[in-house]
Amino acid sequence: MKLASDAPSRAPGDAAGAATGGGSSWIAAGVVAALVVGIALRFVTSSDLWLDEALTVNIAKLPLGDLEEALRHDGAPPLYYVLLHLWMEIFGSGDTAARAISALCSVAALPLAWFVGRRYGGRLVAWAFVLVLASSPYAIRYATENRPYSLQILLVLAGWLLLLRALEQPSLARLAPLAAVVGLLLYTQYWSMYLLAVVGVCLLWWAVKAPTAPARHAARSAVVALVAGGITFLPWIPTFLYQAEHTGTPWGERILPPAGFAYTAIDFAGGAEHQEAYVLLVPLVALVLLGLLGRAIDASRIELDLRTRPGVRLPGAVCVAALLLGLIASFAAGTTFDGRYASVVFPLFALAVAFGFTAFADSRVPVVALALVVALGLAGGVRNLAENRTQAEQSARIIRAEARSGDVVVYCPDQVGPDVSRRVGDQPGLEQVTFPDGAPPEIIDWVDYQDRIDRADPAEFAAEVLELTGPENTLWYVTAPGYRNFEGECEAVGAALSASRPPLPTRVEPDNEFFEFQGLVEYPAP
Repeated sequence: MKLASDAPSRAPGDAAGAATGGGSSWIAAGVVAALVVGIALRFVTSSDLWLDEALTVNIAKLPLGDLEEALRHDGAPPLYYVLLHLWMEIFGSGDTAARAISALCSVAALPLAWFVGRRYGGRLVAWAFVLVLASSPYAIRYATENRPYSLQILLVLAGWLLLLRALEQPSLARLAPLAAVVGLLLYTQYWSMYLLAVVGVCLLWWAVKAPTAPARHAARSAVVALVAGGITFLPWIPTFLYQAEHTGTPWGERILPPAGFAYTAIDFAGGAEHQEAYVLLVPLVALVLLGLLGRAIDASRIELDLRTRPGVRLPGAVCVAALLLGLIASFAAGTTFDGRYASVVFPLFALAVAFGFTAFADSRVPVVALALVVALGLAGGVRNLAENRTQAEQSARIIRAEARSGDVVVYCPDQVGPDVSRRVGDQPGLEQVTFPDGAPPEIIDWVDYQDRIDRADPAEFAAEVLELTGPENTLWYVTAPGYRNFEGECEAVGAALSASRPPLPTRVEPDNEFFEFQGLVEYPAP
């Protein structure tokens, strides 16, 4: 087992040099331009914070001592929230400031990608890896969201590089940082467990089967580092077990593992809702297959070796196995899957893409192919720049302008509350409640979520809201159709409100062109 390949006899770096040397300064300029654009797109988006982001900010604003209890009701590990809390203490909680920490993590991942790629295939793979990552619409999107996925990508790359170094020379100076990154991964996103489990199995196998004693010793040392990193997670285990039993993913249905692979692939290309993602998906998949299986015979022919190519065999196998393990575990537990969870294997996927450029004998082909992938990726990044993920501002603008002290804002389901209430801001005397519990809109309690929805009575809830609203005040109803587990519930709340207070014509119509959509109904004073 080799985590990093030896340089092939015809080094990819030599091919890159042939393509970029000899006065090809325009290629260097193109690389610089792509990096500048890719980095800039990580810091700029026109989107308001949508549900997950607004909820993350609201939790991270809490005192550090209250985070664990809040996260017990949310279902996430704490590291990103702690970092965001400290970050916002310095830079504030505005949209741009809150997202900048993810952007910085995404930028910091680029030099790590270069060092990882250099070890696997010389300068061509190193620069291809950096450019694929820099232009990736998947990486750009999560760089512009204050969620833990950019941090996850950074830590996976750091951990992989540290593992390569530890297997070369298993000194304490190399093993201790590896253990630290393992612990950080576990505290960042729970899907890290699947990656670490697969890597651990590979290391145990190598600890027994490696052909030399030093190699077996290095593998055993790396296993010890993984275990040491895992031990740091023990204090969080009670909270994790509570979350696993009571939170889950009530907002989505469980997904068959093969479908999860398909969803992951299209998300890596930019997301199923974007047509250009299907165009980018073709070269990405082709390059992964070439990276794993392809070997150039001559300038016009490539043979496929079903045994896979040694250079990227293990990263590719770990990527597939970790994703498969996570999908199987998720399906067995009855929870759903979203492509953002696959951020734990995205760096290995991007590495396989980068390695695909080494399958060509003609050194000009990788340059053209890489330019195509980068251009298509940045096109998706530009869309991310212009696209608003939430419709929240449309309703919030009206409420800010027209609501008066004593008015009541009702959110159904409660999942539309965090981002709209963030845009509404602090309005003196404005009461804001959510269905099903009547709770404030800033935080969503995912504990036993389905049970609480089932226990709620829309007519009774509407009566309580009407009683809360004074006879001289307006009731504002922010609602969205189609949320899982709320089928008919919000419509019933609206009907009960309308029976007592005839509404005005709908102020904002839900528009499913938005990733997160919601509408606004006004019930004026009788």
